[in-house]
Amino acid sequence: MTRARGFWITAPETGEIRDSVLPPRTGEQVLVRSLASGISRGTERLVFRGQVPQSQWDVMRAPLQAGDFPFPVAYGYAAVGIAEEAPPALLGRRVFCLHPHADRFLAPAAMCIPVPDAVPDHRAVLGANMETALNIVWDAAPALGERVLVIGAGVVGLLAAFLLARIPATTVTVIDTDPSRRLVAERLGARFAAPDSSPGEQELIIHASADPNGLQHALRHAALEARILEASWYGNKPVPLPLGEAFHARRLTLRSTQVGAVAPAMRGRRSHAERLALALDLLEDPVLDALCGPMLRFEDLPACMAGLLDPPPPGVAAPLCPIVTYQG
Repeated sequence: MTRARGFWITAPETGEIRDSVLPPRTGEQVLVRSLASGISRGTERLVFRGQVPQSQWDVMRAPLQAGDFPFPVAYGYAAVGIAEEAPPALLGRRVFCLHPHADRFLAPAAMCIPVPDAVPDHRAVLGANMETALNIVWDAAPALGERVLVIGAGVVGLLAAFLLARIPATTVTVIDTDPSRRLVAERLGARFAAPDSSPGEQELIIHASADPNGLQHALRHAALEARILEASWYGNKPVPLPLGEAFHARRLTLRSTQVGAVAPAMRGRRSHAERLALALDLLEDPVLDALCGPMLRFEDLPACMAGLLDPPPPGVAAPLCPIVTYQG
C-alpha cells in the first residue's frame, strides 16, 4: 500500500493537502516519488481563482488532473521525480510528467519522459513551459533576420524569446511593464523595452502577456503583413480589439498558438512525447536558472499559493516559476 499526498484547490483561492492511498501499480504505469514541481503562474492563477469558464472545462483539463472544475480539483503539469517502480527502461531514472503537485503518484509510462542528466530538478520543471515555447516557435516559422517582438516577460514569453534569439541575424525585443524583467531578458539573449519605448515595424510578434492591452499593443507595432501569434489564454475575460484601424490596411495576420496540438509544421513528424523530450533537452543551458524560483516546501503550498499567484506590491518583482520541493 502506497500513501500519497496531493495539493487540492477546494474553493476560490483556497487549497489543502489531502492524503490518499494509491491503487496497485499496473505493468504500464510508473510510481513516481516527486523531487520538484513547478507552478505555472498564469494558468494556475485562473484555476486557483475559479476563473476557468464552463465552456472550457474539457479543454483546460490537465492530462492527469484529479477532480473537476471548478472545485475540488488537483491541477498542475510540471512534476519531476524518481521512477521508484516502473518498467525496466525507466526504473530508477528521473522523469518529467504532466502531473499535479503531489509527493507520490502513478502515471502511464508513456507520459514519463526521462530528464537529461545535465538538467537539474529545478530547471527540469520548466519542461511544460519550454514545450509551449517550442510549439510557439514552430507555429511562428521565424525567418533569419526578422525583427521579433515578444510581449509579456512571463516564463513562456521569455522562453520563446530565448529560442528566437538563437536564430542568426534575428533581433528579439521583449517588452513588459515590470522593469525588473530587463536583466532576465538580456541574460537570455534578447533586448528589453518598456511598452512606451517599444520598437515599431515588427515582422513577427508573440503576445504572451495575458492582458488585452498587450494584444492591442501588438497591432499598433506590427509591420506590413506581420504575423501576430496569440499565446495568451484569457479564461472568461473578454478581449476588445481595434480591428477597424490599420489591421486591414497592413494586411496583418492574427492567429492562435496552443500547445494542445503539435504545430502543423511538425505534426506527423514529432509526437507529443518527442516534442516534450526535445523541450527537456533545450533546458540544458544554465542561463535558464534565471527563470526558476522562489523555492518552497510542498507542506507550505496551501499557505503560500495565493501569495505566489497574486500580483506583488509595487516595486517588487513577481516570481517567474515558483518551485515546490519534496522531502522523503
